[in-house]
Amino acid sequence: MFDQQHASFLVEENRRFAGTGGVSEHNAQARFVPAFQDAHTGQVEISRFRDGRPAPFHLIDGLPEDWIAEIDATGRVVRIKGSIISGFVRFGVFFTRQEASDFIGRS
Repeated sequence: MFDQQHASFLVEENRRFAGTGGVSEHNAQARFVPAFQDAHTGQVEISRFRDGRPAPFHLIDGLPEDWIAEIDATGRVVRIKGSIISGFVRFGVFFTRQEASDFIGRS
């Protein structure tokens, strides 16, 4: 979990999990869908574009309003609640990036 959930945290996570099942390009074939979870409530949301369409990668613009901590002057989300973590959903089960990476590594 990150103290400051600025949009740049996704870049850092992608860098950390590059080449593993912890990123969409390496786990989509196993039916992992980019998602987020509120660690406090357990609520899971599929990653979405701002217009509500499912996104093929992690985006914070389509998260529920109550997960958003800061929006810039153009209406883009720049910071989300600290309890939000990125991961994936596979057949209705949430996986953290590390769990997805481990799963793909075992496959």
